[in-house]
Amino acid sequence: MQQTDFLVIGSGIAGLSYALKVAETFPDKKVLVMTKAAADETNTKYAQGGIAVVNDLENDSYEKHIDDTLIAGDGLCNEKVVEIVVKEGPERVNDIIEWGARFDKEKDGEYKRGREGGHSEFRILHHKDITGWEMERALLDAVSKQENIEMIKHCFVIDIITQHHLGFLVTKATPDVECYGVYVLNHVTNQIEKILSKITLMATGGNGQVYRTTTNPTIATGDGVAMVYRAKGRIENMEFIQFHPTALYEPGVRGHAFLITEAVRGDGGILRNSKGEAFMEKYDERKDLAPRDIVARAIDSEMKKTGTEHVYLDCRHFSKEKFVEHFPNIYQKCLSIGIDITQQMIPVSPAAHYSCGGIKTDEWGRSSINNLYACGECASTGLHGANRLASNSLLEGLVFAHRCSVDAAEKVNTISFQNEIPDWNAEGTSQPREMILITQSLKELQLVMSDYVGIVRNDIRLQRASRRLDLLWEETEQLYQTSTLSPQLLELRNMITVGYLIVKGASFRKESRGLHFNTDYPSKSEMVQNIVL
Repeated sequence: MQQTDFLVIGSGIAGLSYALKVAETFPDKKVLVMTKAAADETNTKYAQGGIAVVNDLENDSYEKHIDDTLIAGDGLCNEKVVEIVVKEGPERVNDIIEWGARFDKEKDGEYKRGREGGHSEFRILHHKDITGWEMERALLDAVSKQENIEMIKHCFVIDIITQHHLGFLVTKATPDVECYGVYVLNHVTNQIEKILSKITLMATGGNGQVYRTTTNPTIATGDGVAMVYRAKGRIENMEFIQFHPTALYEPGVRGHAFLITEAVRGDGGILRNSKGEAFMEKYDERKDLAPRDIVARAIDSEMKKTGTEHVYLDCRHFSKEKFVEHFPNIYQKCLSIGIDITQQMIPVSPAAHYSCGGIKTDEWGRSSINNLYACGECASTGLHGANRLASNSLLEGLVFAHRCSVDAAEKVNTISFQNEIPDWNAEGTSQPREMILITQSLKELQLVMSDYVGIVRNDIRLQRASRRLDLLWEETEQLYQTSTLSPQLLELRNMITVGYLIVKGASFRKESRGLHFNTDYPSKSEMVQNIVL
């Protein structure tokens, strides 16, 4: 058993910036950061485009950024939260610059600012086309210098510990459910350990692996959302899954797709169908710079019309020198598969990218479970509404990590450890005889979600998905109850739960709004509300 004042689950921008904040505030308290893989294997690392922030008030304004966010969110943003993130954002970006993050600058020392879909001004700070990688590098370097932060890698958090583990009946109606810590599967020892904490932050990232093709790394399995749901915490807006319009299409490649950042279209890239026609003007007056939900549906429509598996992103009119300077990794990746962007168009298709819903929090990052905060992609703060505005996610992670740290700092000294928590009971379990029981169920889940709960949905598809997920859940729960636990089994269990929440939210929303498009209800209704599960 371990005890820590602050427990952080996840090592992306949200988890690490929060850990730094509380560690600097309380140099005498212990901060424990846990991650199920390598420290830098996070969704943050794969963020290409940049971070949206208003730090040039001569040419931009908070009001413009707020309006752009609200328009993209399609009526479901929390306006107070949007204002908080936009106005507190510049100071939080300064924090990460002080921690060592390097954003590209012009020759005169001014920051280079890009523009992406849905933005009315050039306000995206970036580090070439690996902005997330650079921010993750800076944060890990800063964390390594903090003596009171301990990082534990290759540990899989199984469940949040609450009153349920003390023998009490806990339901969603139970008042004052409290988080006492977590049970963890240590990959190295293969033992299940108990970690008690005063304050816990869930910063586990996204859930793109629920789908067959995603821009997310393999670790993005929705673990935090699933754990909080099992602990009877509130989850909302899971039906709003953002599909990035332009993932690189490689025949036969499934799983983690290479992202072609929206900044390429921001710099003038043009989407064309298989006939070479620029088609976005048929769908939106903003053409290639329309918000992601509109662009993704437009590409999906063109693919269905022409019977093809991709469209093209045309960059042949770009200056090669400028493209290589701004997008060196994209250039090299395309070259590696035989595409010279100065001569050939880039084949692209939509891929699951970002979850706008998640663990419901308030404006301080507090979940519905006491002493449990949530931050980053796993959280639903109210910023994104029905559709995330490009490059707002890294900003949200920084702002809410700070706000979580401020609120947690005010209460940590009033909380005591709960020392009556029992050890994990694995009696009666054994090694699963066949791993195919897990791997095949995962393939089935990803096919069901991609075919029935993708960019375009309808009631029949959702009903079929629901029935198939019910069967997968029953089979997997039986395996969970009788088998020695493994990361693969735990991830499958979490992904089935997340799939269920996406389908349930989509079934309840009898309209089309933002990222949720149901052909049985193609118009918006008066249902301007969040779906809380």
